[in-house]
Amino acid sequence: MARDIVFFLAPDNVTAATTYLRGPGVGLDSVSCRFLEPDTAIAEWDMFFEAPSAEAPTDEQLFRWVWPDYVREPMNDGVEIFAVPARLTRALANASPAELEELAGRWIERLRAADGDDMTDDDLPAVLREVARLAKTAMETGGGLYSWSY
Repeated sequence: MARDIVFFLAPDNVTAATTYLRGPGVGLDSVSCRFLEPDTAIAEWDMFFEAPSAEAPTDEQLFRWVWPDYVREPMNDGVEIFAVPARLTRALANASPAELEELAGRWIERLRAADGDDMTDDDLPAVLREVARLAKTAMETGGGLYSWSY
């Protein structure tokens, strides 16, 4: 589980990769959260839009899903950077408030079942709304949406 996660905007993979050692910093529009698995969150969000279901996905369903591509693979320090898939970026950018609320509810349900009392203290619906805002900006500017974690 990543201790610190930052979803951020960058114009391209090369720029995103330069954040490896220090994180995205103040120069890039971002939203932070803690104690999540960003690649699992990205896969779960993507599954919500691409394979709708009334229930939260099982671990088995998630592990069979297409996972985000690394921009920079983790080394011994545990830092990793993922590119949020373009189709998910589009889906988040175009999502209605009701869709984001439904996704947040399912996401929280799955995290609570998996992590119980060790679940993050972050306001996950607010995190998701902010990531959707970043996705909309990425679509407007032609840049990309990324996840940096440690």
